[in-house]
Amino acid sequence: MTSTSRPKMQRAGMGDSRYTWSTFGLQLLGLAVSFFFLFPFLMIINNSFKSQRELLMNPPLSMPSSFGFTNYVNAWKKLNLGVAFSNSLFYTVVAVVLIALLCTITAWAIARGKGKLFRASRVYFLIGILIPSQALCLPIYILWNSFGLINTNFGLIALYISTGLSFGIFLQTNFMSTVPVDIEEAAQIDGCSVYRTFFSIVLPLLRAPMSTLIIVQSFSIWNDYMLTNLMIQSTPRRTVTLALKTLFSSTANDYATAMAAIILAATPIIILFVALQKQFVKGMTMGAVKG
Repeated sequence: MTSTSRPKMQRAGMGDSRYTWSTFGLQLLGLAVSFFFLFPFLMIINNSFKSQRELLMNPPLSMPSSFGFTNYVNAWKKLNLGVAFSNSLFYTVVAVVLIALLCTITAWAIARGKGKLFRASRVYFLIGILIPSQALCLPIYILWNSFGLINTNFGLIALYISTGLSFGIFLQTNFMSTVPVDIEEAAQIDGCSVYRTFFSIVLPLLRAPMSTLIIVQSFSIWNDYMLTNLMIQSTPRRTVTLALKTLFSSTANDYATAMAAIILAATPIIILFVALQKQFVKGMTMGAVKG
C-alpha cells in the first residue's frame, strides 16, 4: 500500500465516524419524538386496564392493580361494537375503494389531457382542498335533506366520496406525471384498448400512491365524527365514533370503558397502516424526485 493512499483512507475513516455520530444523534432525536407522540397512546392502554375507581382516584401514570379484560368486554357489549364495527367497516371500504378508483381515473385524464379544460379541472380540484369540510356542513345538510339522503348508507358514502375527491385527485395527478407516457403508447400500438391500458398498465404502476391515498382516506373516514353525526341519526347505522359518544353525558362519564373502546376502535386502522406502511412511505416519496 502506497503512502499516498493512507491519508485518503484515514480521511474517509474520519468522515465515516462523523457520519455515524450524526446518524446516531438523529436516530436518538427521532426516538425521543416518537416516544413523545406515542406516550398518550401508551397512557390509554395503561388506563384501559384500570377500574373506574382507580382511574379517578389514582395518579394518571400509576399501574393498574390487575391486568384484566373486563373493560374490553364491557365496551364490546355496552356499545354493541359488533354492529358499530360492521357499519364503520362498510362505510370505509366502499367509500375508499370508490375514491381510489375515481381519483385515479380522473387524475389519468387530467395528467394526459392537453387542453385548457384539463388544466382548469386541475385548478378546480386544487381549490376544493382549500375549502374546509366544516364550512360545507350546512349547505350539504340542506342539499342531502332535500334529496332524502339523511340517515341513509348511500347518503353518507356519497358525502365521503364528494369530500375526498379533491385531495385524492390532486395527489394522484402529481404521481401520474411521473409515469412515462411511452409505456401507454407502446401498449396502444400492441392493440390494447383504453380500458385495458388503464387497468393492466397504469393502475399497477400507481400501487404505491394508491396505498398512500387508501391509508389517508381510511384514517379520515374511520375516525370521522362530525360528518357522521350530521348524517346518521339512528342507532342501527351508527359508527364506532358515534358509539363512543354514548359513554359521555352530563350526569355520568364511563372513562374506564371508553379507554378500552378507544383501543378497540384504533386496532383495525393500526393493522391497515402496518400492512401498507412500506407502500405508504414509497408513495409519499415517489414523486419527490423526477428523472
